[in-house]
Amino acid sequence: MRINKFFTEQGLCSRREADRLIAEGRVTINGVVAKLGDQVLPHDVVARDGLVLQRANRPVYLKYHKPVGVTTTTELDVPRNIISEINHSERIFPIGRLDKDSSGLILLTNDGDIVNQILRVEHGHEREYRVEVDREFDETFLAKMAQGVVILGARTRPCTATRLGPRRFRIILTEGRNRQIRRMCQALGYRVVSLHRVRIMHITVEGLHAGQWKDLSEEERGRLFQALGRPVKSSHEPPE
Repeated sequence: MRINKFFTEQGLCSRREADRLIAEGRVTINGVVAKLGDQVLPHDVVARDGLVLQRANRPVYLKYHKPVGVTTTTELDVPRNIISEINHSERIFPIGRLDKDSSGLILLTNDGDIVNQILRVEHGHEREYRVEVDREFDETFLAKMAQGVVILGARTRPCTATRLGPRRFRIILTEGRNRQIRRMCQALGYRVVSLHRVRIMHITVEGLHAGQWKDLSEEERGRLFQALGRPVKSSHEPPE
């Protein structure tokens, strides 16, 4: 990132003030006087007036378009694990899971407090998927999916299921059991060919190419905290 952005992300000062400090020769990167536009890498040592600036453990909330083949795990020895694929400078972890054979939106963070608030079933947070099965289905199939299907010894919660084509449908869940949609379809005699998550709550995968990630916007983060009943944090405020 640019040196002036480094100052703002660490909550030290505005970009304009950072530019002034740099222009005055008061900032160094690895002992070399910084220039306007210089880049700061994760392991660079940045100092102001000779004093090394300690990097804050800034809160990270990002969304990632997981491609098929990436495994949602923090175990770095697993091939194509999600952490290595993203290669973020902060230590982050996924909120929930998305099967290796599935694609689409997944959220990641370094804020452990937020995970259960999003995942707990009683909160009823929506997750929206686009699904294709191996053969054409009728309206009875959609009705049964919406009413709930017995899997893993218990009936799934009622949900919304809408036809998109002869073999494709949209489904909105408020719970997240292990391989839930695949098991629901299998219980009704169908096999999932492709499964793509497009939305978690108000956050969508729109605009992200497969394998691409970006930080949640201020609006996305603000609405997320509001939905969870949490105070809205500055992007520079460390997680509690």
